[in-house]
Amino acid sequence: MLKINKKINEASSNSIAIISSIIILLGIFIFSYNYIQDKKSLAYVSLKDIFKEEEKVEETKDEVKEENPEVVNEEPKMVSTTYNYIGYLVIPKISLKRGFMDINSPYNNVDRNILVVNKSTMPDTPNSNLIIAGHSGDGWKAFFMNLYKLNIGDEASIIYKGKKYTYRITNIYNINKNGKVAIYRDYDKKTLTLITCTKDVNDKQTVYIAYLEKEENI
Repeated sequence: MLKINKKINEASSNSIAIISSIIILLGIFIFSYNYIQDKKSLAYVSLKDIFKEEEKVEETKDEVKEENPEVVNEEPKMVSTTYNYIGYLVIPKISLKRGFMDINSPYNNVDRNILVVNKSTMPDTPNSNLIIAGHSGDGWKAFFMNLYKLNIGDEASIIYKGKKYTYRITNIYNINKNGKVAIYRDYDKKTLTLITCTKDVNDKQTVYIAYLEKEENI
């Protein structure tokens, strides 16, 4: 009888130990599961925040990209409305009418306008030579982009101080692009000299020499 009770007690102790182990394992599992889920949630939130930041950056980039064309497009409007031009170059063959600034103006440069070169003299002075340079190629500031279409015999006019000076092109030649321009002209005649980069040639410039034919009040 004592042996039977002893076996029963041992069996009960084993059952209690097994049940306790199961409860402990179950508790560890539940705790671990909740811990893992919490970590997953935190990771998701962090990734979500990162994606939000990336989206904000992309939106900012898109906004900047949209604003850039507007800035570029406004520049030609400024050129035509805010500059105080002292005269105009007119070439009917290529439908060009472009204002030019006083030689000492900070806006007298090829990145904003056609450029009156330093050694120029205005057409109302004897034996003058008005030298004007401009960009060719593409873009809004390529004011001389169609100058290559001109030939000997074509006309160009200068509007200056209430008068129209009409010139005829008599010589066209190319020179090396080295920072200096050799101008070949008759010093006894009023001259208009136009300078731009040679079309499709990177290391050359083209010079157009035109002599005054007619001067009239307007």
